[in-house]
Amino acid sequence: MVSGTNETTGDGTMGIDVEVVETSTLGDRSYLAHDGRVALVVDPQRDIDRIVALAGRLGVRITHVAETHLHNDYVSGGLALARLTGAAYLVAGADDVAFDRTRIADGDEVAISPRMRLSAVSTPGHTFHHLSYVLAGAEGPVGVFTGGSLLFGTTGRTDLLGDQHAETLARHQHDSVRRLADLLPDGARIWPTHGFGSFCSAGQSDAATSTIGQERLGNPALRLAADEFVTTTLAGLDAYPAYYAHMGVRNAAGADPIDLTPVRRADPAEVRRRIDAGEWVVDLRSRTAFMRRHLTGTLSFGLDGAMSTWLGWLMPAGQPVTLLGETAEQVATAQRELARIGIDRPTAAATGTPERWSGGDEARTGTLPVATFADLAAARDGRVPDGLPAPDVVLDVRLGNEWRAEHVDGAVHVPLPELAGRIGELPPGVIWVHCGSGYRAAAAVSMLARAGRRVVHVDDAYTRAAEAGLPTVPGQRQDDR
Repeated sequence: MVSGTNETTGDGTMGIDVEVVETSTLGDRSYLAHDGRVALVVDPQRDIDRIVALAGRLGVRITHVAETHLHNDYVSGGLALARLTGAAYLVAGADDVAFDRTRIADGDEVAISPRMRLSAVSTPGHTFHHLSYVLAGAEGPVGVFTGGSLLFGTTGRTDLLGDQHAETLARHQHDSVRRLADLLPDGARIWPTHGFGSFCSAGQSDAATSTIGQERLGNPALRLAADEFVTTTLAGLDAYPAYYAHMGVRNAAGADPIDLTPVRRADPAEVRRRIDAGEWVVDLRSRTAFMRRHLTGTLSFGLDGAMSTWLGWLMPAGQPVTLLGETAEQVATAQRELARIGIDRPTAAATGTPERWSGGDEARTGTLPVATFADLAAARDGRVPDGLPAPDVVLDVRLGNEWRAEHVDGAVHVPLPELAGRIGELPPGVIWVHCGSGYRAAAAVSMLARAGRRVVHVDDAYTRAAEAGLPTVPGQRQDDR
């Protein structure tokens, strides 16, 4: 599915349909439940035009907007949507917010329409005041909107409010999931907000749908005793994007409406000035295109991956950002994705090709070598493939849990989020950079090249490392590095 478009699936139970609006680049889902006339929206992203357009296509009127929690991974569109439509805005009464809302708490019931009822269930764990919402029709429960509580095969992570609360919230999370399982029948559908690649999830699942009954069979919160669940959950937590620190505060204050008016265009001279000033000038094309030819000093965050997550994580807060895309549509897509995480207005943008962005100055463009794990294995055996420099350093930029599970023997580990501050620690010489698939390695390669290092991009799946004959070993504990 193309990022940012609507994926709609009808539940069709008891005259109630639940439509899914997926934001795959952030690993989140919003929902629109309706009975053919009126609609409830749960956990809308900031770009509410998608929700408004969906309601228009369905011919339904949005009367209620509900938040399961104050989100830490994106700027909510709930307040703006409620104000635009005149809908009641349901937010936990225990949350301290700076705007008017309809306070809701455990046990409260809301009549959405004669055929749709919503019941709030307190499910702390992901946050202290987290709510889930049971959606019911005339014949009983249809399903439950679980936000960051019960997810497909896992639960929401419990450390986003600080490590000091992680264990307490993990115990709450265990209790909350079991409460939902006790409350609902096996056939009740589960509609989580997180868990589709989101760093808000404590784990990942390939499931596209799930029910209470399916979760009973495999969800750790329903299979493990409390102590074991807490230990396992906390041990599996890894780093999460730095921008999460700002999202909860911004959502509590009440986010401004999104501004998607076109970004101001920059000419080649301005682009050059911004690069020379050390600003972040981001190439949105695929990593393949970037390595083939790019404007020297630019950074690779292609739209073919989780651009907003990684750019938002790595770029210093408040840093001016200039976007380079092949088309105006690429720039607009990136602008929308960045606005979802609070990067409201890119400073400038340019479209076209590296040759155009350079103003025809070939000295301002360059290429970077690309290799596979098979090439790396050959090079380590002294059979360096033609056109590639021999590796002096193999750099693994995956996150800690990936490294600890397994890594290439002799590799140096610097997680991508730490790279900018640790480039000086890397040994001299040619650095071959890899990650899990190639996307993060491309970002790392561009950062290293901008810093003047000689680099090779290993654009390959890590699963092929052992297949290529590279020796791999279990990782050491992070505190042993």
